Amino acid sequence: MDIYRRLLFPRLVEEKMLILLRQGRIGKWFSGMGQEAIAVGSTLAMNNDEYILPMHRNLGVFTTRDIPLKKLMAQWQGKLTGFTKGRDRSFHFGTQEHKIIGMISHLGPQMALADGIALADLIAEKPKATLVFTGEGATSEGDFHEAINVASVWNLPVIFLIENNGYGLSTPTDEQFKCKNLVDKAIGYGVEGIQLDGNNILEVYDKLDELAEDIRKNPRPVLVECLTFRMRGHEEASGTKYVPQHLFDEWSLKDPVKAFEDFLLDETILTEQLISELRNSYKKQIDNEVEAAFAEPEPQANAAKELNDMYYPYDVKPIAPDTDATEKRYLDAITEGLRIAMQRHQNLVLMGQDIAEYGGAFKITDGFLATFGKARVRNTPICESAIVGAGLGLSINGYKSVVEMQFADFASVGFNQIVNNLAKTHYRWGEKADVVVRMPTGAGTGAGPFHSQSNEAWFTKTPGLKIVYPAFPYDAKGLLLAAIEDPNPVIYFEHKYLYRSLSGLVPKGFYTIQIGKANTLHYGEQLCIITYGLGVHWALDYLKTHPDVSATLVDLISLQPWDKDAVASAVKATGRVLILHEDTLTNGFGSEISAWIAENCFEHLDAPIIRCASLDTAIPMNKTLEDDFLAKVRLEKCIEKLLAY
Repeated sequence: MDIYRRLLFPRLVEEKMLILLRQGRIGKWFSGMGQEAIAVGSTLAMNNDEYILPMHRNLGVFTTRDIPLKKLMAQWQGKLTGFTKGRDRSFHFGTQEHKIIGMISHLGPQMALADGIALADLIAEKPKATLVFTGEGATSEGDFHEAINVASVWNLPVIFLIENNGYGLSTPTDEQFKCKNLVDKAIGYGVEGIQLDGNNILEVYDKLDELAEDIRKNPRPVLVECLTFRMRGHEEASGTKYVPQHLFDEWSLKDPVKAFEDFLLDETILTEQLISELRNSYKKQIDNEVEAAFAEPEPQANAAKELNDMYYPYDVKPIAPDTDATEKRYLDAITEGLRIAMQRHQNLVLMGQDIAEYGGAFKITDGFLATFGKARVRNTPICESAIVGAGLGLSINGYKSVVEMQFADFASVGFNQIVNNLAKTHYRWGEKADVVVRMPTGAGTGAGPFHSQSNEAWFTKTPGLKIVYPAFPYDAKGLLLAAIEDPNPVIYFEHKYLYRSLSGLVPKGFYTIQIGKANTLHYGEQLCIITYGLGVHWALDYLKTHPDVSATLVDLISLQPWDKDAVASAVKATGRVLILHEDTLTNGFGSEISAWIAENCFEHLDAPIIRCASLDTAIPMNKTLEDDFLAKVRLEKCIEKLLAY
């Protein structure tokens, strides 16, 4: 009877939603009618302290975890009291209270989050399972492949549940994939695969209960395909005209609510009178909670609050360094920062390609495996998207992580996880994204178009991320430690050319540098140079060879947030501005700085703002071509032009 009640309730909620749609009181609804047995049965199989990652057709997950309908309705209506305070819709939210992590619209990325959640449990030796949903259409996505592959290699206790309802919006399965059954994909990953009748709630519950219990004791992933049918459109506006009528006729006979109802009637557990009483009781409850949700307050426009809520609250005051310092290379400063962070945080996990036994492509983590163990220093398959997503999953389940991109260029294949999951999680439902992504970046080593890009501008426009870019060993260590301490997602750019070519004094022990605070390295009167990364050293070299030029030199260090006060002071003191960076000219980060200065410091300018940047081309490998590409070759002429005004 408990199973029946939990199966019936979301069906009646769905029926209410369709009425509200016809009345014009709601604007959108993703129906799970006909699929309730999967959501309800699988949720009942999981322990209440285990995470479930559902999709937008899994209302039964939320109701079975006893989330009040009033709260859900407030979420769907964009009310202030919804889980996202009106910032997102439907099931695009998470709740730590109920251990449910909702999806984003891209369908596949939540599978990697499940990997990270399960990894945290595995490292902590907690006998738990994680359940994540996906649809048959999303099995074509790279995120599906990457997440299952990582779970397989790492023996993560994850149940990957495919709801095969026959259609990805209007595209039937025979246009989505060619294998006979989706569960057959399990063979390629070396994992167990099970196909279930997704409309039989007892089969779903029984098998998933058995699986969950088993993988808690013997951690491993399992791929489960549940065969079902979508009785409504992808969402109500799309309709169902593309579905042949005979499929509706066949599957209507397998309706999971009616089938279970008939079973209980045959077993004399249920009576027609009890069915009627239960339905009437639920309908009254649903009507009351829905109307109460409609009366909930709407969000009020508050730009300051919106801006503030992009980031998890964190005190960014720096921790002063020890006075004792030693000479260290830029690379060694990063290594020392990582080592101190690993000692300081027992819940910190490093992930990246070749970072364990091999010590990383640049040997930054050499020796870490022996010191900290394989659980926390993890070689990864070549799947950047899954690893960034796993980092977010670790954060959700109480861990911290540093993800190493072997080269910053390769972040392109993890881009969605960075800009849509890491960046937006706190704004959407108040959860931290305690992940640092290390980005070995930049040119000067003849590495060509795919190992040399300065791609910081890909990320600086994305609210929710913090971006740092140290130019000296001192800053490299202090900023890395600050980034790891910060519970927000931080993209940490480190210049490959500086790894072994630059040394400097680095204090011993733990210290941090304030993210968002620039350094003014030189003070002068003729012009100011605003730069970061390798550009700082180009500027220093120029000033060293041109002692007659009096310049203020600002090293931004942080690009998001960036130090507007330091820039404004430099502009006011000199009246002439040169913005220098290694990235290409068009839409490089210098464009943003230039626009801000023009808007906020115009009255202090004695000349146009000049940008000195690299050519608007891909980065060539040949040294002669690379030198001509880089901004450094144009620096002197740009300064001469600026001083001529």
